[in-house]
This record gives sequence, structure tokens and C-alpha cells, in this order.
Amino acid sequence: MTLPISDPPPPVAALLDRAIARLRLAAPDPAHWPQVPDVEAGLRRLALASDFAIDTLCRQPELLAQLAVDAPLPLPVLDPLQPSAWPVQLRRYRAAASTRLVWRDVNGLDDVDATLRGATALAEDCLQLALAALEQEFAQRHGVVRADDGSAQRLVVFGLGKLGGGELNFSSDIDLVYAYPQAGESDGARPLAAEEYFARLGQRLARLLDETTADGFCHRVDLRLRPFGSAGRVALSFAGMDQYFQREGRDWERYAWIKARAVAGDIAAGEAWLETLRPFVYRRYLDFTALDGLREMKAAITAEVARSDRFDDIKRGPGGIREIEFLAQALQLIRGGREPALRERRLLPALQALVESGQMDAADGAALAHAYRFLRRLENRLQMLRDAQTHRLPADADDRLRIALGLGHAGWDQLLVALDEQRQCVATEFAALLAPRRGQAAPDALSSYWRVLPGGGDAEVLAVAGFADAAGADQSLREFAQSLGVKSLSDAARARLDRVLPALLHAATRSPQPDAALRRVLGLLQAILRRTSYLALLDEQPSALTRLVNVLARSALLSERLVAFPLLLDELLDTRVAGPLPEAQEMRDACAAALAIDDPEAALRALNEVRLALSFRMALAFHDGRQRAVDCTRQLAQLADAVVDTVLAMAHADLAAAHGQVRGGRFAIIGYGSLGGLELGFGSDLDLVFLYDHPPAAEESDGRRPLESSRWFARLAQKVMALLSAVTAAGRLYDIDVRLRPDGGKGALVSSLASYTEYQRERAWTWEHQALVRARGVAGDAALLAAFEQVRGSTLGRTRDPGTLFDDVLKMRARMRAELDRSDAARLDLKQGAGGLVDLEFLLQTGVLAGAASAPALCGPRETPRLIDALATSGWLPPATATALHDAHATLLDAGLSCTLDRRPRITVPTPDIESACAAITAAAVAQGLPFEA
Repeated sequence: MTLPISDPPPPVAALLDRAIARLRLAAPDPAHWPQVPDVEAGLRRLALASDFAIDTLCRQPELLAQLAVDAPLPLPVLDPLQPSAWPVQLRRYRAAASTRLVWRDVNGLDDVDATLRGATALAEDCLQLALAALEQEFAQRHGVVRADDGSAQRLVVFGLGKLGGGELNFSSDIDLVYAYPQAGESDGARPLAAEEYFARLGQRLARLLDETTADGFCHRVDLRLRPFGSAGRVALSFAGMDQYFQREGRDWERYAWIKARAVAGDIAAGEAWLETLRPFVYRRYLDFTALDGLREMKAAITAEVARSDRFDDIKRGPGGIREIEFLAQALQLIRGGREPALRERRLLPALQALVESGQMDAADGAALAHAYRFLRRLENRLQMLRDAQTHRLPADADDRLRIALGLGHAGWDQLLVALDEQRQCVATEFAALLAPRRGQAAPDALSSYWRVLPGGGDAEVLAVAGFADAAGADQSLREFAQSLGVKSLSDAARARLDRVLPALLHAATRSPQPDAALRRVLGLLQAILRRTSYLALLDEQPSALTRLVNVLARSALLSERLVAFPLLLDELLDTRVAGPLPEAQEMRDACAAALAIDDPEAALRALNEVRLALSFRMALAFHDGRQRAVDCTRQLAQLADAVVDTVLAMAHADLAAAHGQVRGGRFAIIGYGSLGGLELGFGSDLDLVFLYDHPPAAEESDGRRPLESSRWFARLAQKVMALLSAVTAAGRLYDIDVRLRPDGGKGALVSSLASYTEYQRERAWTWEHQALVRARGVAGDAALLAAFEQVRGSTLGRTRDPGTLFDDVLKMRARMRAELDRSDAARLDLKQGAGGLVDLEFLLQTGVLAGAASAPALCGPRETPRLIDALATSGWLPPATATALHDAHATLLDAGLSCTLDRRPRITVPTPDIESACAAITAAAVAQGLPFEA
């Protein structure tokens, strides 16, 4: 909204009249005053907002006609033969283009976002024009810098701050850092080493833009954000930049380099180098240490504001622009290493990304975006008035009135009311981010106990708190306090530990198993003491601390994984962890992202981290009662499918690079057992069978080092197995079992489709056909997978003699029970015991083999629930029996998964529910003529 200025207050009206009179006098031919409708009203709005714009139009009256028709301004051409004219050309162009920005703003042609983009584009244009002209001059005098390999090197100009973020304000300085890709020497008549060449070039560039002449300045240049600040070299090689950030990089620089962007010179090389800097800016894990750096910066700014009486500073003052920037950047730094969508240079898109990722409430995000636009528009108007780099509210009454009227307010008081509302909104959100830690303080007794260890302390405090083995807990804590890891902590890290450990002790006392929780807590702390970011996570996020102890108390398996891979701590705070688990395609997409990583070891580690994170999330869903084991096991199998598919792509690419491809060849991976049956457990191995097929003419691969076709496919299978079982920094993907292939351990690792078909038709045992019921294609060529389905369907659909079938099944089950059942008089083996999961599998497999010839639909399902439904639909199982088997299956899976998560063997004292489940399975088997216990 803009207040009509047809009837402004007298002082303002006089000012506008004088401005219009000046413009008419400055016009070269008054008869050519623009005849565009309402142009004078537009000029009066311009005069209200900007003395600078009116002065520019008086100096460049030809600009008036261009503004009236809103014509874009042509870029100046800097003549290499007239370098003395460059400063004048650049300054006149910048003044004209800036005036056009004011014109478009005050006349409603641009919103504040467009004005910020326009100011950024103007700075980039001037930078690029000036650098290009200077590069020509330097090339004539000193030649071009060439690296050892002869490649030409150019200066890279990085824009930081608002220039990098594409949101430069109207009269801002520009934060620049200079770099160059490689060292070398110029090849001209007066050669210079790369360091001196680019330092001189950078200094000349800064002077050409920054020096104040009779025509003013072009852009103020600030080079103080470079490595080592004003004391550092003007330009560094990429190698020198790398060394600096590895050894010297500080927290505030992470904030600064979030927005970094190559804006002039060798932009492609600069952007490529920025990708290598990403691990410095964004940690791979949730990084709550970013809040420490933010607290320090905020404290310094607050002190400066207080010393300089800058409470009217809309940038640095309370609730100002910088608080919005810091708030968004802190959340970006905390989570950007895990969520690429948060790695955003621009503030408004960053706020939107934080909302979309669930890190910020939508209403809060909208309020901050509104406040940001309000403050940036006001900031621009303050600077447009006289082209001054100011962020302070004016003291002069006339200036205040002009600013208020220009922004559509009746007066200064009304503007202040609107401003205070926005600043209060920002201050509230910012204070919430940096609020004092709450909810972490343990009872004083536990805190006091910990702080006097290892010399003092009384174990009775632990007994009163609720630890059953107080003496053992006391001994463990004393040993921990004396450990090298604790003694070598920095003061800041030790202060965090002194807050975190008592809170962990208190949480352990409220857990189901305090003593177990304490043992596991100490093991985890030993593993993360060198990673202070994880201590920061627990210190800053009480919810994560409580959740962690609950998990540690109830799951030995998850405790082990957290100790081995502390990056899983991030999952405790991931907003998605309590939401719906990813679908199969989402898991495939997450795994496939590893294929974009060039380094094979890093790609494999990244893939394993995805597997660890997703499987941990599934375990938490079961642990929290949000889903049953039958859902977890299906998801774990789908995750394994995604991993195997990604590993196959890695292996195929590696083999093809070395040996070429088999033209027309096809390869597929078949999952058997729990993988095929979509019932995979945590830590289960993968039962795999490899198939291939190729045209008769394709006898070998087509690479520089060809392999005979069957050997090529065998090598591919070996690579898949090696990658799946390779140990990385994130552990091993899976253990592999290939004994279910034709002829077992004696057979070839990879079977041709023809030999596999012949084996299933002529030589496979009944138990192998039982295994085929759960077999499923998981990765590879779609046509070959379809061919496998045909072989499987024809094999399962064969007409069989019932007597022989049932006799074979009973014999195999009796043999397995004798060899594998670990049940005893008091406990039941949930898998192999009487009425256990294997009895159910044998029952269902028998039903499929007995009935598929007359009911082909039985060949479709692999999962136990779907097999039960299919057999009920075919009439082989009565409906009531099917219902009982569904319940029994879910009960036994829940019990088994609970055992796995607590690192207990799947042998348990039967509960009434387990006894009922086993009885239902046994009754169903007996009813179908399969008395497995006989």
C-alpha cells in the first residue's frame, strides 16, 4: 500500500515541487519531457523516497525517458585502450541502474524480492565487466597464468553474505574472497607467480569498484572475510583454501560460507570447489555445536549494539534482520549435512525448506518471511534516501516522515508500531532457539555425586536413585570418570558432559532396566566423547536424551548399533522418525543416491549409512509400538531389495569399465528364504541365487580385456557378494548365503537360465521346491526376472503325488527339528520348536505344492500373510483356521523380533499368547495331514 501523495504535508510538498523543478531544468530539451501518463506522479514518488535518484537524473537527464517507458539499461562497454574511462563508466552505470531499481520499487513495479535480486544482478554485472577488462590488461602485460599441466588459470571471485545469497540490499558493500584453482606462473614478457598475479588482479578489481571519485563509487568492496582476514593473502589457491579450512576454519566461517557463490571469473571451477567445502560447512551428522557458535556471535553483536547505542539498528538490533538470518542458518547447519534440501544460500527459500522438512512450524516460517520482507524493504528505503550504507532509523523528523509516507504509513508513529510488531516476532523466535536449556537438570544429588568423582561420591546416592546394583554402578562411573577420554575433554566439552551425564543417570532411573541402561549409556558415551557434536545434541535436546535412554534400556541390539555408529543418534531427533516409514520406492531412491558418489568406498559407506538409518527407524517403530513385527520384517526385506539393486548397479559399472559388457546378456538376483518371503529380521543374512542368460553369439564381453561370457557373469556375482559383505566405516551391508543355488555348495555360483530350469524340472528335491515357494526376484534384468517367474510357476504348478509330497515334507521337518530345535522343557524355540514359525512355513509350502496345479493363483504370493489368504481362498484352509494362523504368525514374529532387539536367542518361556499361537499352528498342520510332532 502506498499513501497517495496528491496532498502531502507542506514541507514534503515543497520538497517534491523543488525536485520536479530541478528535473525540468536538467532535461536537455524541456519539450521532450516524457509524455507518458502519470510520469510526474511517479517522479514525485521517486523524489519522496530518494534524493540520490533525483541527483542521478539531474546528472544523467537522458535516463528520464528510459525510466518513463521502463526500458532496460544497456551494459557499458569498457574499451581496453581507455582504462582511465572505466571508473566513470562503471559508476555512471551503477548510479543509473540503481535509480531504475528505486523507480520500480516506489512505483509498485517490483516487490522487495525483485529489488534484492536486481541489486545483486547489478553488482554481478559490474564485477564481471570490471574483471573482464582487467584480465585483458593483465594478459597483455603479464600473460596468462598456466599450471604445471599447461592449463590456463583464472581468478575465481566468491561472493559471500547477501551477494552470495542473491539478496543484496540497495547500498550494501559486497563481501568478496579471491581464489584460483592451481599454482603456476604467467606466460607473458613480465611473468608473475600465480599468487602475486592474482593478488594484484584482485586488488585492482577492488579499487576499480570501491574508490570514491567525482562520480562517487561503484560498489564498496570488503575483503576481510578471506582466510586469516585482513592479515591473510589477498588470493589463495584452492589447495591453500583447503588447508586453511581443514586447520583453521572457525564456527563463524561456517555461517559465512553457507551463502558463498562464485560470482565472477572462473565460475564453474569455483562452484566445483564449493562442493568440496560442503563437509566443512555442513557436518554429516546433526550438529548442535552450531548453537554454541551462534550464541557467541549473538553475544558479541548484542554487546556491540549496547556499546554503540544501536537499538534503532534494524539489522543488528533486537529482532533485526541478522537474527532472522542467524536463526535460519543455525537450523541449516544443524541438519543440512543430512538433508540436502536445507543447503540453500537464499534466506527465504531456506525458511521454506525448513518448514517443508518439519524443522519449523509453517506459521512461524510464514511470520519470519513476512518480517524479513518488511525489514528488508525498510532497510532499502533507508539506503535509497541518499545511497548511504545505513541500517539505522533516521533521527531527522523530515526524513522520518518521508520514509513513513513512502512506505504507505500516515506518519512515523504508525510505521514504528508496525516495525515493533515485526521485531517482536523475530526476537521471540530467535530467543526460543537460544533459550536456556530446559528439562535436563537431574536431581541435585546425582549431579553432585558425578561432579566429585572419581575421588569422592557415595554409592548410596545411586541406591536411593533406583539402581539395583548400586556398588557396580558406582564402580563403572568411577572408571568412566578416570578414563582417558573424559580426562582429555576440552573445558567446553567437559562442561557439556557435566550437564549431560547426571541427566542420563536420572533418565536411567526412570527406565524399565536402570542398571542395563547405565551400562549401555557409559558404553555410548565412551564412543562419542571425541565427537563433541553428539554431546551437544544430547545437551541441547532433552527429548533426544530421554528417548536415547529408553532405547538403551530396552534394546541391546540398538545399543550396540548406537555405540558402533553414533551417527544413528541423529535418528532420535529426525522429525520423520515418528511419522510413516518410507515406501519401497522411497527406499530405492535413498539407496540409489549413493550411485552419484564417484569414490567407490565413500559410495558404499553412504549406502550403508542409509541402510543403518532406515533399519534403525524401523526398529524404533516396533520398539515404540507404532507397528508390528510383520510390518518391520517386510520393510527390512524391501530395504534389502533396494540395497541389492544399488550394489548390482555399482558392480555392473565397475565390471563394464574393466571388461566391457556381454551384448544382449541378462543377469538377475533371486532372493530366497526370509528375503524372498519378505520376512527379513534385523541382522539376517541374505539367501541369494544368481541367474544369467545371453545370446549364443555373445561368447565374450566387448571390452579391452574381454572375458568369456559365463566368466563375466560369475565375476559380476562375485563383485556383488564382495560389495555386500565389504566392511566399511559404517559396517557391513549384509552377510550372504548362496547355498540354496542348484546343487548347493557343489554347484556353480551363477546358473544359466537353461541349467536352472533343467535343475528345477529334473533334479531338485521336494525341499528345494518348498524353498522356491518363497523365492522372489529382487534385482536385475526385467526380462530375465519374468523368465524366472515362468520357471517358478511351472515348477510349483506341477501335478504331484500327495503321498510322496507329504512324506517328503514330514521327513525333512523331522530332520530339521532334530538338528536345529533348541527348545527345552521350560523354553520354546520360536522358529524351530513345535508349532513355531518353520512349522507354519512348511504347512503353507505344502499347501502351495499340493494345490498349485489346480489353483495357479497359489503361485503368486511369497509373504506368509498372503500365502494364508491365498490358501484360504482356494479352499485348502478353512476361514477360521486362516484367521487363527494370521494371529499366530504375528504373535510369534513379535516375540522373535523382541528377542532379536534385546540380543536374546529366539528361545523364550512360552506366554499364554505364544502357547495359543503354537497350538493353532499345530492344529492346522495336523488337520491337513502334517503331524510335525509325531
